[in-house]
Amino acid sequence: MSNITGIASAFVLSSLFLSPFAIAEESQTFVAQNAARAAAYDQYQSEMTAKAQDAAQTPQASTSATQPRVEKDS
Repeated sequence: MSNITGIASAFVLSSLFLSPFAIAEESQTFVAQNAARAAAYDQYQSEMTAKAQDAAQTPQASTSATQPRVEKDS
């Protein structure tokens, strides 16, 4: 009997904790914030993609060509 009561109380408590999130998803403020967050993420992704493409297209000098070679006497 106590096991059933524990399960029922856990279900009731979880529904009470999650109900504000369910209500928040329906509010206009939540929708606007979510859309702004998605737009900012898309902009960030496009900037990172452009930066990666620029880095791939820019020829980089090799480090061995720019540093003088030191000969060792043996």
